[in-house]
Amino acid sequence: MSPTDLAARLAHKTLELCRIASPITQEGPLADHVERWALGHFPREQVFRVGHTLLVGTLDDPRPTVALIGHLDTVPMHPSDAGREARIEGERVFGLGASDMKGGLAVMMALAEDLRRDTLPVNIAFLLYEREEGAYAESGLIPLYEKRPDLARVKFGIAMEPTDGVVQVGCVGSMQVTVRFTGRSAHSARPWQGENAIHKAGPFLSELLARPRVEVDVAGFPFYEVMSATLAKGGRARNVVPDVFELNLNYRFAPGKSIARAREDVLALVAGRAEVEVTDASPSGPVAASNPLFQKLMALTGLPAASKQAWTDVARFGEWGVDAINFGPGETAQAHQVNESAPIPPLAVSYEKLAAFLRGAT
Repeated sequence: MSPTDLAARLAHKTLELCRIASPITQEGPLADHVERWALGHFPREQVFRVGHTLLVGTLDDPRPTVALIGHLDTVPMHPSDAGREARIEGERVFGLGASDMKGGLAVMMALAEDLRRDTLPVNIAFLLYEREEGAYAESGLIPLYEKRPDLARVKFGIAMEPTDGVVQVGCVGSMQVTVRFTGRSAHSARPWQGENAIHKAGPFLSELLARPRVEVDVAGFPFYEVMSATLAKGGRARNVVPDVFELNLNYRFAPGKSIARAREDVLALVAGRAEVEVTDASPSGPVAASNPLFQKLMALTGLPAASKQAWTDVARFGEWGVDAINFGPGETAQAHQVNESAPIPPLAVSYEKLAAFLRGAT
């Protein structure tokens, strides 16, 4: 198959997936579609489903297992996308999830269809799961791992998140923290009779504004630790001095730092000036630079490698003791965008690079 024909095939497969809406918590129709596809290419005993999450393939093969990993869900549709149909225009596929990450799913499925899996030097398993776009504790990978703890046998995972065709190693952890400043209400004409909670937050916000990103080198890859106020809520009337002001602080921290240590960093910055409540925390993901299969991937494909300055389930696999990286055909800038799209040529490049790795990994 020529590169042009391959790209067209993958584009239409991506389009087919985009036409099956799968916003988070509504992945059922797409999971049903993928299960029907899997049963057409794998024995029934190799198609394992928990909820709307599927493990396709076997994990007890004597060959080292490489897992190709992709989530089925998308973020909810933006109101301005209502009535806009998935489509192909020129060299792009348009549709919710095209880049994040139905193009990656299309590549996974095509590889499963085309490769002589029994003749490869590695065993391949395919993980297609629900609820990636939500809270860490609600991922569809959790009940799957509870039913299939043998996932820890995987020797190398490839999360096919959008990476602009670059291999991205590790991932930063993410902590969401409510920082609550308290004061005392008063009439705004006589503010000296109260204590303005919003004003009390001023010095803290100024420190955040002036705080530089912190570069952390992990196995030769730079990661940046950053803290950002992302939400703010306070006040109950225009003529009342507010007695409560809350900020959501998002802390992104480098691989190797634990959630407990990240919490200590936040407490040190707040320095007792406000209440601190951690509302969600996702661990950082290890850098798999020493994994032999990672090294083989890089040698066989010639792909560039960079750090992952975002969170992905590479971190979750790291918690299970499984080395994983991020590599997918989608554009990071298109993830979660209005009128989301994905370029078509990189679909074929991603397929070809992964096929070369899977055929040559020994």
